[in-house]
Amino acid sequence: MDSRPPFVDSAAGALLDADGRIVRWTREAERLLARPAHEVCGRPARELLADPAAWASLLAEHRAGRAAERSSETWSGTALVRSGRGEELGIVFQVLPLEDSGPGEPPGAARYFVLAAPAGLAAQWRQDQAFTRELFLQDRVGLAVFDDRLRLVRTNTHLLPYTGLPPDLTGRRLGDFLQAEDAEAVERHLREVLRTGRPLVLSSELVRTIESPRGGAAMAISAFRLQATDGQVIGVTALFTDVTELHRSGERLAVLHRATAAVGGSLSVTGTAEDLAAVLAPGLADLAVVEVAEAVFTGEEPAPGRDGRLLLRRTAVTGDADLLGDAGPEADADTEAAAADTRAVAFDTEGSPTTAGGAAEQPGAAPTATRMTAPLRARGSLLGRVTVHRAAHRLAYEPADLDLLHEIAARAALALDNARRYTREHRAAVSLQRSLLPPAQTETAAVTTASVYLPTDTASGVGGDWFDVIPLSSARVALVAGDVVGRGLEASATMGRLRTAVRTLADLDLAPDELLVHLDDLVCQLLVEAGKPGDDGDRPAGHRTGPLGATCVYAVYDPVSRRCAMASAGHPPPAVAAPDGTVEYVPVRPGPPLGVGGLPFEVTEVELAPGSVLALYTDGLIRGYGGDLDEGLAELRGRLARPGTATAPLRELGREIVVGHPAHRLADDVTLLLARTRAVPPDATATFSLEADPAAVAGVREKATAHLRAWKLEELAFTTELVLSELVTNAIRYAGGPVQVRLIRAERLTCEVSDPSATQPRMRRARLTDEGGRGLYLVAQLTGRWGSRYTRNGKTIWAEQDLP
Repeated sequence: MDSRPPFVDSAAGALLDADGRIVRWTREAERLLARPAHEVCGRPARELLADPAAWASLLAEHRAGRAAERSSETWSGTALVRSGRGEELGIVFQVLPLEDSGPGEPPGAARYFVLAAPAGLAAQWRQDQAFTRELFLQDRVGLAVFDDRLRLVRTNTHLLPYTGLPPDLTGRRLGDFLQAEDAEAVERHLREVLRTGRPLVLSSELVRTIESPRGGAAMAISAFRLQATDGQVIGVTALFTDVTELHRSGERLAVLHRATAAVGGSLSVTGTAEDLAAVLAPGLADLAVVEVAEAVFTGEEPAPGRDGRLLLRRTAVTGDADLLGDAGPEADADTEAAAADTRAVAFDTEGSPTTAGGAAEQPGAAPTATRMTAPLRARGSLLGRVTVHRAAHRLAYEPADLDLLHEIAARAALALDNARRYTREHRAAVSLQRSLLPPAQTETAAVTTASVYLPTDTASGVGGDWFDVIPLSSARVALVAGDVVGRGLEASATMGRLRTAVRTLADLDLAPDELLVHLDDLVCQLLVEAGKPGDDGDRPAGHRTGPLGATCVYAVYDPVSRRCAMASAGHPPPAVAAPDGTVEYVPVRPGPPLGVGGLPFEVTEVELAPGSVLALYTDGLIRGYGGDLDEGLAELRGRLARPGTATAPLRELGREIVVGHPAHRLADDVTLLLARTRAVPPDATATFSLEADPAAVAGVREKATAHLRAWKLEELAFTTELVLSELVTNAIRYAGGPVQVRLIRAERLTCEVSDPSATQPRMRRARLTDEGGRGLYLVAQLTGRWGSRYTRNGKTIWAEQDLP
């Protein structure tokens, strides 16, 4: 290893006698002035000057300086010399007096050794020296020089600006005074610099001393490799800059950004509180506790009690729950609340931030412990509080941490208030929608039904899904499922209008395709109304603000014929689970969604065995299984095909089908209507025809009475004879023949009279002088319900009587 000072190889040397003659001449001097030794030795040194006459002035400066400083003969200065190439060269020189005589010279002869270097190189040396000296004197930058084995060679006094360092670090390694993992992290960087020679620039590391492990300091480390003149690696120099405050400010800003993003992503009160706690621990604390006022969960405005205190529910706890035991005077109440989420704790409505000691924090005062509390306040209302805890071995909170907590709490409170407002509207929409839906379970002579409705819990609100079970004449039943496009209260209101329209149209006993045509006309009209300008005139014509349409499937099941006719307006096909366990989708040809207008609908008719389960649903069910409609249909088929479907209670079966559809993960409402079919036995019906002859009416009465006697319904014989007399007589008089009569014994006794006329009967109030016109009035008075419906060959008039 070359241990010579770095300037020795670059400085020229000459030995002068007492008279100023050159006695010796170094090789570096030969290279500097381009003059060989044999040419200059023995000559006066003044002849090397560019202007030999300047020699006198140099001597005068030396004498003046010596008298002023009263120093030794050491002499330094600058001069202009001429090289052997004829060039003028500025140099810096230093004259060193020698006491001893050289060989062959008389004792005591004065000699001088002169060192010289180019002026530019000497200036560079001085700059390097000043830079190194000042660098080690810096009080804001820690500087350390390590040897090739990473032992400290030299440091300044601000290597690590905190306590716990030994007084002398020379020869020590970082692991002798730093935490092992911190020392290893820094040395890993330094070894990489030694190995590759690539400088390290501002790598941030946390460093903690062994004696003071709490907190530590964040240091930005830069390093470069040291090499000797011969290229050998001799060590590495590292600069340590304390960026603790900058690092903490960056961490606080990152926590604020994460908290802002987290609490704004949910409209659930519980979800918002959980997201807030998850960001604060470990971002700002080892434990975060969020408590929310009870009223917020129901969408109400929080209000303190008579004692001025607000009832809170512990909603989210994230981190080390053992820290709750060190929370001070409120620890007992907090612990009880943590044991059961429904338990509440009292909280001062002022919402003052507190420390672990339980005292209110004074404005501008620094926290003295590792606990902070901030209120969750939005739009003038106190919604709750958030409390953060740090473990005892960590640094105490600073005023900036309290400011950060207040800022996060303010933003979280706005998110909570939005969630509260959404909860209120969502509950109102769900309540409205549920009030517009039929009972969850019904039972008729045709079917037994059960339904499941799961409203979504998203920001857009509940949808416009609906279903209905509508009793029709002759023991038949209509089953409906529909879905209004759009969400929220407006979708629910539109759904209510459509359900009412379907019920009204169903009372007319229209065929499924005809009913959908009328319903399509209604939706088109609603769209036209939605496109009109509002009262304020600000909305342009043609601008739609409400739902843009709907889908619907309408099915009519007849328990006498056991056939089901249905039509679809852009709705998913119903599924049929037969008693033998097979499951098929009805091959219904869906028409366009409601609101398109001008296109027909087709009727599909299938025969259903008694005990079959007919499933009507909205697309939220099949999309909820994963988003793919084909996969959703296959999943629904598989669930309906499970063993026991034919005998399972419909309500339990419905719950099993929708399992795995939690409300907070639904993209759309889930609606499912299950109907298990029944059949009217053949011996519970009676059908007979007659020609258009008034004399045949007596025979109809006799046959009807015989059937009622066989059914043990003698109590209804008189009324039935009277009703049939009026209806058959009217049919023969106004429609001609043939006339068909049918009796159906189901939940009620139904009397039907069918004729070839398409003219609907009309009940009117007869005057005293009228000889007729009282027939339908009597029928209406004697029966529970009556009506008429069109058929392919004319019409059917029916009347129902309750069974005894």
